[in-house]
Amino acid sequence: MSEKNSLATSLRLLWEGLPDHGRGPRRNLSLEQIVTTAIELADTEGVDALSMRALAQKLDVGTMTLYRYVPSKDELLPLMLNAVVGPSETRRQAAAEDWQTFLTATATEAREMYLTHPWAIQTNWSRPVLGPASVADLELFLEGVKDLPLSDAEKMNLATTIDSYVLGLARQQLQWSNAASKWGMSDEEFWTTQGSILAEQLTSGRFPHQAALDEGAFDTSWDANFTFGLELII
Repeated sequence: MSEKNSLATSLRLLWEGLPDHGRGPRRNLSLEQIVTTAIELADTEGVDALSMRALAQKLDVGTMTLYRYVPSKDELLPLMLNAVVGPSETRRQAAAEDWQTFLTATATEAREMYLTHPWAIQTNWSRPVLGPASVADLELFLEGVKDLPLSDAEKMNLATTIDSYVLGLARQQLQWSNAASKWGMSDEEFWTTQGSILAEQLTSGRFPHQAALDEGAFDTSWDANFTFGLELII
């Protein structure tokens, strides 16, 4: 299927759902069931492990049967993304307060989404296939920042800035959490191994600013890092 046809199919599924099957075989699956199972599979095994064959096995149907609902993984991913984004009651209430409260709630929920669904970070957000949830989400964003003295283009830049910050920090946190298994050693072992060399270099006089850092300069948490950066942006 060409990229153009794939996009058209994705948009139809997002906005119209499954077409009437007419005189064909009766459908035993719902689009929601397929998408929910695909998200569970990607959450637990990663997006690379998500294939139409693996999904069909999870749904206990044949792969060819699944193709009758969703043509390929390319059309499936936009449906999955649409299912994990969108306005929440918390953000709706925040939008009714002030823009600072709204942006904080927006960034906090986006971070939780990325950490809960790491596969969403690997998808291409630069050319998103916009479904009902994504469009509703942008509508709520514009409602939440309506009192900011920014042009429309600047508000779009703000949305990009917030998401870029959240996505980048979430990616770093996920990479850190996966580092132990990748390196085969704990975080403590990793830094202890480097400790003697780093201590020697820092006392050499070549890196005076780093040598002058407080002992607890690196004693922070991901939550504190996230909050500090978000407050700077806001």
